[in-house]
Order: sequence, then structure tokens, then C-alpha cells
Amino acid sequence: MEAVLEYKCPACGGGMSFDSSLQKVKCPYCDTEYEMETLKELDEALQEDQEELSWEPASGTQWKEGEEEGLRRYICQSCGGEIITDATTAASACPYCDNPVIMAEHLSGSLRPDCLIPFKLDKKAAEAALKKHLAGKLLLPKVFKDENHIREIKGIYVPFWLYDAQVDADFHYRATRLRHWSDSNYAYTETTHFSVRRGGELRFSGVPVDGSAKMEDALMESIEPYDLSEAVDFQTAYLAGYFADRYDVAAEQSQERANERIRQSTRDAFLQTVHGYASVMPQGSNIRLSSGKIRYALLPVWVLNTQYRGENYIFAMNGQTGRFVGNLPVDKAAYWKWWALAAAAVSALSFGIGWLAGLL
Repeated sequence: MEAVLEYKCPACGGGMSFDSSLQKVKCPYCDTEYEMETLKELDEALQEDQEELSWEPASGTQWKEGEEEGLRRYICQSCGGEIITDATTAASACPYCDNPVIMAEHLSGSLRPDCLIPFKLDKKAAEAALKKHLAGKLLLPKVFKDENHIREIKGIYVPFWLYDAQVDADFHYRATRLRHWSDSNYAYTETTHFSVRRGGELRFSGVPVDGSAKMEDALMESIEPYDLSEAVDFQTAYLAGYFADRYDVAAEQSQERANERIRQSTRDAFLQTVHGYASVMPQGSNIRLSSGKIRYALLPVWVLNTQYRGENYIFAMNGQTGRFVGNLPVDKAAYWKWWALAAAAVSALSFGIGWLAGLL
């Protein structure tokens, strides 16, 4: 059995959780609140205590050969229940008493994050964002809007790699300007061609790439940006009451995606400096990256899971800013109905224009 950390309220012994609205750890039983700074010493003491613990195998049905691969087993210190997670879970909750637990083994040594951004928005905000996302969607199946179809809402600290880099770049563009005039006989257009060059330096700080194979890169990038100025030094107390994963995609594996994001942002930034032309076509570039640094961070994400007609739909909300994204199903009957109405409207408009033209 592996060790877990649990934050017990010194006043009543209840399991404490991080409260995003207060930015403090709060006991849900006696409402006692604790500042994060106050819990730093307790955090260190808890980790020291866990190092001294030894665990006996839990009694019960034995796992079959190969069945236990990729799983971890823990014992809840509140109720004694067995907690089973996958190999990357760093924070969870006991399935029996719902007590928040933190897997210390996934948050120490090289697995310890450098920083995290605390949750600022709670579960109610995520539910409200989903309702807003569904509102006004004429082609959305009505049954999909039923709250009972929300299968799961989780606040997850997702592992991210943050990349810093210095960029030196040179660009060459082919641009044109147009001049129009006319006389009594002809209309004229004069096209002038230009060779435009740009060069300079950019500094990138905290370009995020998610380090979890469970999360789709495109989904995580779509809820950006995060305000990294609000990042704090890592402290396990922030995880209490939430789920968290450790990284399972190494920084080296994520590096090329980070480099491409930096390159594309550089292209976009330099292209915006070329204006006043009718057209601009990139002809060549030289982008050089240097002074790379990497930090390991946990960033807050609300993940909402819903199922409709056998298909899963996953929505994500930035737990700091509230930015919400997710794909939706389409009511095919409604789609064809609206398409038919639109076609009829266009046909009627064309007929009306033709009739008016015949009168003139």
C-alpha cells in the first residue's frame, strides 16, 4: 500500500478542502478557515509523517494476474476504505467517505511541481458556464440540455510544462499596393510590388504544453490563456478537495510542440507589423530559439463529461478565467428543417427580385 496525505481540521478532525472563493483551506464541518501560509509547516510535517508509515496489504479479493498493472492502491486514513487509482493520479477522494486524499509519491522529487495556479472558480460556476454554452443553440437536441445528462464534473489540476525562450527572427515578404482610376473610356488598376523585410527579437515566457496523455492538447490550448502572474509556489494543501494528475508526458516529448507554438506566435507577431499593403505573402523566414528554460506547473481545469446516444462529449473550463469550450451534437431533424426554411426564403427572395426586375 502507498501513503496518502490527508488534511485534518485541528478543531474537529474533519477532512479539509481548498475553497476557491476564499483562497483558503476550509473545514466543511465546523467552517474553520486556514490561511495557506499557516499550512506550510503542517504540509511539511504531513510529508515527514508519511515517510515513517508502513502499510499492510488490504484483505479481500486478490487481483488476477495482469489486472493490477497501471493501478495504485491506497488506504483512506479516515474510514479505512481502499482507494484504487491509475498510475498518474496525484490527488483524489475516497470513494467511501469522500475525504480528500493526496498521493505524496507523485508530488516529490522530480515530480514536485515548481508552481500552480489555484482554482478561482468553483463547481457551480462550471455548471452555470455549461448552461450558458447550451443556451441559444437552435440545432441542439432538446434532451441534451437536461442537467441529468451531466455524468461527471471534476476540478482537475492538469500537469503542464511552461517553456521560456528567446527568439531572434528574420522575415521576407512580397507585398503589393493597388491604385485605381478611370477615364471616360477605361478603368485602370496599377499594381506596385514591394520586397519587405523584418527582423528582431522576442521573449516568450510560460508557453504552456499539457503534460498529460489523458488530455487532448487542442482542448487544453483552447481554454488558454492563463494569467501566470497569479501562480504561487507549489503547496499540497491547494490540491485538497480536487483531483490532480502528475505528468506522464516528459518535458522532452513536449518540447517540439512548444517550439512550434513559439514559432507560429513569432510568425503572427512579425506579420502584424507589415501593414498598408493590398496583399502580403511570406517568402522566407529564419527563426532561431535560444535560452530555453522549463518549469513544471499544475493548472486548474474543470472537466464536464456528458453522454448522448452512446457518444461521450467532453467540455473544459479554465478554472482561473472561466473560458469554456466543448463540442455539441446536432439535431439532424432540426438541421434539415432550418435548411429547408432557409432555401425557401432564398427562393422567395430570388422570385421577388426577378418580379421587380420585370416591372422596371
